[in-house]
Amino acid sequence: MLTETTRYTDFPSLRTKSYLNTAAEGIPPQVVVDAIAQYGNDKLLGMDGRQLHEDQRQQAREQIAVAFGLTPDEIGICSCTSEAFNLANLALGLRKGDEVIITDLDFPATATSWLQPNCPADVKVWHARDGALLLEDLEQLMGPKTRLLTVSLVSFFNGYRVSIPQIAALIHSQAQALLAVDVTQALGRIPLELNGADLIVSSTHKWILSTHGGGLVGVPKARTLEWTVPAGGWFNLDDPFLRSDRLQRAVSRPGADSFSVGMPNYAAIYAANAALGYIQSVGSAAIDTYCKPLVEACLEGIRKLPVELLTPRQPDALAGIISFRHPDAERINQHLHAQNIHIMSHAGRLRVAIHGYNTMQDIDHFLGELRNEVG
Repeated sequence: MLTETTRYTDFPSLRTKSYLNTAAEGIPPQVVVDAIAQYGNDKLLGMDGRQLHEDQRQQAREQIAVAFGLTPDEIGICSCTSEAFNLANLALGLRKGDEVIITDLDFPATATSWLQPNCPADVKVWHARDGALLLEDLEQLMGPKTRLLTVSLVSFFNGYRVSIPQIAALIHSQAQALLAVDVTQALGRIPLELNGADLIVSSTHKWILSTHGGGLVGVPKARTLEWTVPAGGWFNLDDPFLRSDRLQRAVSRPGADSFSVGMPNYAAIYAANAALGYIQSVGSAAIDTYCKPLVEACLEGIRKLPVELLTPRQPDALAGIISFRHPDAERINQHLHAQNIHIMSHAGRLRVAIHGYNTMQDIDHFLGELRNEVG
């Protein structure tokens, strides 16, 4: 991933394009494609393949646990981050008068389950200033009724990276609330520092370079009671077939296991297992070290252009995402795409995402074409 040989062996499609859009869709290495094929072969065995499927799930839990700093028993797998946060809402059992804090830098999946009419809690918004979330602003929002803060480790919107240990120390000491962290835009790209997180959630189709259909969930044992989901199903329940009272009540497995409500998406699990293994074989620290000069060069190049930079000018507070606005964003994006440069454009915002399979040539290519378009 970090050398020319491995890059083009593992990611052959990158020979013909500068792909700077991993924050939307990661490109899987060949081992992930092979893993999907292996799932197909195992599925052909019918029930004889079920144990092979479960072996993959257990291996995936072990690898997720390493990334999250937890144990395999503290890991659950569902279908996506949206499902995970809706189940978390169900588990928390909020009441009228409770307060939830969300941020204006979060992806909708992280924030919107708390905004639905059936959620009785009052929602407060932690607003960014100059693209950054400041602890002093969070402190003003907290109070005795605060039950939860949800935040992304790295913002999908502008790439700003928060300090989870600092936020956890503040919210646990002053509000005694829970901290839910979405690591979707960080997992696979940077080493995770999650001390103090009470719930950890990630999707699978971005920086870990896997497929759609996975939601990775971490629940520390100390928070099992708070995050046990009271949902119907069977895979998430304690002995749903043989309990003598199985038709009188449903008993959820505790903690992370309760987020795996239905039959696992084993195809996505095979892919995630292979992808996590690939990322760990390279090392998130090595990826981050390799990418830092690329991010800094890209940020510096964009700063010199007549655009509205949305990303804070603090390289140490960034991972792999840089965002900016321009009135002709869609036209610029179409031009870049015609030059085989892939970034994201949405509502006037352009976003660049830099991963370990990118090169300084990709950055130079992008900046050169962008400079030509915006002057």
